[in-house]
Amino acid sequence: MTATLAQRLTPLLNRDAAIDLLRGAVARQSVTGNEANFVSYLDERMTALSLAPQLADFLPGRPNIWGERKGAGGGPRLLFMGHTDTVHVRGWAEHWQDDPRGDPFAGEIVDGAMWGRGTGDLKAGIAASLASLDLLDAAGIRLKGDLAYAFIGDEESGEPGTGVSAGVKDYAARVTAGEISKPDFAVYVEPTRLAVYAAQMGFFIADVKITGKSAYFGVPEQGVDALKATHRALAAVWRHSDEIAARASHDLVGRAFALVTGIEGGGFIAVPGECEFSLIRKLLPGESLDAAVAELETVIRDGAEEEGISVEIAYPAGRDHSHGGSPAEIDASLTEVGLLTAALEATIAGRGAIQGAPYWSESPFLINEIGTPAVYCAPGDITNCHTFEERVDVEEYFAGVVAFAVFIANYCGVA
Repeated sequence: MTATLAQRLTPLLNRDAAIDLLRGAVARQSVTGNEANFVSYLDERMTALSLAPQLADFLPGRPNIWGERKGAGGGPRLLFMGHTDTVHVRGWAEHWQDDPRGDPFAGEIVDGAMWGRGTGDLKAGIAASLASLDLLDAAGIRLKGDLAYAFIGDEESGEPGTGVSAGVKDYAARVTAGEISKPDFAVYVEPTRLAVYAAQMGFFIADVKITGKSAYFGVPEQGVDALKATHRALAAVWRHSDEIAARASHDLVGRAFALVTGIEGGGFIAVPGECEFSLIRKLLPGESLDAAVAELETVIRDGAEEEGISVEIAYPAGRDHSHGGSPAEIDASLTEVGLLTAALEATIAGRGAIQGAPYWSESPFLINEIGTPAVYCAPGDITNCHTFEERVDVEEYFAGVVAFAVFIANYCGVA
């Protein structure tokens, strides 16, 4: 049935309309903080699809949007979710000077791919999920279950004072309060190249400040060397990273680690009185974020320990946890996961594999907070996102539209 449905739907796809939908999405600049510019476009397109969209600010002037198409009854409720914000475009035009790709919001098609900020992360996923409903309508397919959409802001973390998942926190609170119906299954449309990510890493970022006492270089015995203490702390962190990597490996997510990402200290002809470094800790599904934080704090403090040395540690990237983002996974053998992988396999060869996300995004709010199984799946390649190379393969995008339509029909049921 899945292959037959894919064959039936593929020739019905209006490719020009699907491209126009995606290009229109890319044209709406929505760098984090400016989500409203894209949300107004989604409002128009969701209204045209009879999704009865609703908007509400999660922060002043920064709205979420959600909507649904009620089914005939007797089927489960499916949610497609994605974030409306993108990272910045600083340097893009200079990088692509005198090239058709020079406008990051033009959605130019070059070498079979649409280029621009947000094409992969993740407007192709949003557009594919909406175009799939249009495709089902063109085929005259009416669903038993409800089909819901929620597009939320503040996922990216590149702009000052933003990127703490304020949008999805607001959405999850509305589901918990009963204002929005809880979905039975969700697809978060982060780019996966049409693989199905059933697990994801967790993380926390730590900014560490080690303070000693500066002293004139000629009398170093009068100071307490913060740089030397930092060296000991860093050596301890790297040993700890090796230790946690050796503990376990997750089939989909790999091994945990602690990666030092930056260091700053000294700068005067004197005993360094302060030194700072930053790190990111990757967590595997099943690891406790609280326990990992406590363990690493002990490693750093014990490593730096010396009379006259103090250590301060801050956690600037709280998400679903005050210190970071929790890992998450669902049972990859769930029926709905199988339906999605089958839809992808029937639509485009070599896709639909079960994998783990090499990034953190917001599915833990769905899985852990509201109790809805969720996967990541969408066209686009995460490895070119956030770069001047961001693009999405056009044929992969079309395949995503068809595969999503097949999955929706098979999961929600046909009336």
